[in-house]
Amino acid sequence: MAWRPVPNDLFYRVIVRGGLLLRRVFRIRIISSGTEHLPPSGPRTGTSRAVVPGSGAVLAITHFGYVDFAVAELLLWKHSRAELRFLVHQGAADHWLAGPAISAAGHVVVGYSGRADSYDAAVAKLRAGEYVGVFPEAGVSRSFTVRECRTGAVRMAAEAGVPVIPVAVWGAHRILTRGHGFSAGRTWRAPVRIHVGEPLAFAPGDDVDAGTAELRVRLQDGIAKCIGDFPLQPVPGAWWMPADLGGSAPTEPERQVLDAQDAAKGRRRGHRPS
Repeated sequence: MAWRPVPNDLFYRVIVRGGLLLRRVFRIRIISSGTEHLPPSGPRTGTSRAVVPGSGAVLAITHFGYVDFAVAELLLWKHSRAELRFLVHQGAADHWLAGPAISAAGHVVVGYSGRADSYDAAVAKLRAGEYVGVFPEAGVSRSFTVRECRTGAVRMAAEAGVPVIPVAVWGAHRILTRGHGFSAGRTWRAPVRIHVGEPLAFAPGDDVDAGTAELRVRLQDGIAKCIGDFPLQPVPGAWWMPADLGGSAPTEPERQVLDAQDAAKGRRRGHRPS
């Protein structure tokens, strides 16, 4: 069995500071709104904030690119010096380098089977006052519109008695996403827009399908807000714009076909509890 370090707050801060350094190097502009909906900060313990039992939250984040998680993480850290734990697939945890880092940062690993354990671990963190980041779309949406969401975010929040906070991220997919690798030119002074929506409250026994449908609507509304005042004007047919806004991204029907092809080939859709 591979060695796995125990979660370490110091290591988490090192990772965050590394992200802040990269942001400064490339002068990435993170433009946020709705931050009043983020959880309040707890009392200080050293350079971070202590978690407050009962004050946790699920951050449901849109997933258009591979660095969306970092934007949400840095925003929460800036707002309340709080640590955000993500649900991470076992495939990433098995990597010789990423695996120990994932363990040290205290993220929750979603195994290939027996996902109830990861679900229970995430609920326990929420009840302890921690913040858990979830990508309810269960993978990158190539249409750059919010696709069907899994019910895990709503179920976890209802069971733990914490809110779901919709977090829409737009522009980070220009830096790195499926089919479009990293480009220093696109990253230099890249604007990234993030909108934090009003928290949604759920209770045990609520209709999780209806709640998840509402979450999807809130996330798409947040994306619309981000696009509405995004400082970069796209050229006609820009690859990073949705088809219905004049871009060349796959349409929703095309995206559904591509997703079905991936599923038929056994490709993993994304990181999520079942």
